Amino acid sequence: MASSIFSSLLLLLFLSCATNFTPVTSSEQGNDYLISCRLAPHFPVEKQSHFRFYWHDILSGPNPTAVQVVQTPETIKSSTLFGAVVMIDDALTTRPDVNSKLVGRAQGLYTGAGLKKIEFLIAMNFVFTDGKYNGSTIAIFGHDEVLAPVREMPIVGGSGLFRFARGYVEARTYSVDWKTGDAVVQYDVFVNHY
Repeated sequence: MASSIFSSLLLLLFLSCATNFTPVTSSEQGNDYLISCRLAPHFPVEKQSHFRFYWHDILSGPNPTAVQVVQTPETIKSSTLFGAVVMIDDALTTRPDVNSKLVGRAQGLYTGAGLKKIEFLIAMNFVFTDGKYNGSTIAIFGHDEVLAPVREMPIVGGSGLFRFARGYVEARTYSVDWKTGDAVVQYDVFVNHY
């Protein structure tokens, strides 16, 4: 009985795919970009991993890892850095000390997006350089209200061992030097992957 129900559901899913995603072969339509439609391959059970990293955003000194690449006259006047664009290649370590074990890099950018509060739009990849995750990435894109005790941002994808990743990160400022802008942020990463 259960086998029959499963077979019926599988057939219904297949027919739905076949009728909704039939490749267009006529060049008159201009939509011949769908190459094939098939059931997704069977993946192992989805799991959730929890990682903790320390993100070292260094704007000062001879070797900064964060560089402001865009600044307008309004940005200079803004107490919230509105309009600033900062490119990053920040170290991800296992402890708050920048000399602790390096496990990857946070590469991407953040932009001043708040007029009234220090709020950034964050677009970055956590690029792993250590162990079994070496070469894999987790993509993060979201809102960061810098002075909030905890900020949550979505994981929007990944590559390598994190292909089809989804989840969220929680950021907590560990330390900040208000004179230089250098900061250490603890990132707790909750990622669903196969």
